[in-house]
Amino acid sequence: MSEQERGRPDGRRSIRSFVVRAGRMTAGQEKAHTDFWPLYGLPYSPQPADLDALFGRQAPRVVEIGFGNGDHLAQMAAARPDADCLGIEVHPPGVGHLLQLVATGGLTNVRISNHDAVEVLENQIPPASLDEVFILFPDPWHKKRHHKRRIVQDDFLDLIASRLKPGGVLRLATDWVPYAEHMLECLARHAHYENLSPSGDYVARDAERVPTRFERRGERLGHETRDLAFRRRA
Repeated sequence: MSEQERGRPDGRRSIRSFVVRAGRMTAGQEKAHTDFWPLYGLPYSPQPADLDALFGRQAPRVVEIGFGNGDHLAQMAAARPDADCLGIEVHPPGVGHLLQLVATGGLTNVRISNHDAVEVLENQIPPASLDEVFILFPDPWHKKRHHKRRIVQDDFLDLIASRLKPGGVLRLATDWVPYAEHMLECLARHAHYENLSPSGDYVARDAERVPTRFERRGERLGHETRDLAFRRRA
């Protein structure tokens, strides 16, 4: 796999944490994208978004980074109608599937970005505007030479901390134990985060986080899921 790097305004080079996989949208997903993206999509712009205007109200703001097929985000939005939920995903079929869920569920509190999460957070999400951020089952990049591609790294945690309100919560989950240990190590040494685990490591899966199809498949294969929750210090 070749290195996929992108330039940054400050002149640094950062390595993407994802590869856009080939995959066709179903006819239903394509129709959902045509019909509903104008209603629920957030086109990428290098300018900060007006989140109140985007959602048409003031409310707690939740972001899910890499939502996959959108099952968790749709379930969360349905269970928390008082919160506004922004999903960020680079893979078009997943975006199409979530648009289907949003439309059939009448979920007016969901907006979707089909762009690199780093650029969205850096440029479109205003500082200290988020109440909660989810990163569920990110690519663990198993091979040691690919560990630099893992999205949970010090620089990215800095970026998320800058977008969370004081007291906001970052929630993560993975079914790859070495990656869970990496996440815990990065967060434990970060000055802006406080572990919400009473034991100082992992937390129980939140009752509101319904296991996704991906997670259930991992459980059938004997994978152990680890959940983490860290609060943004004031």
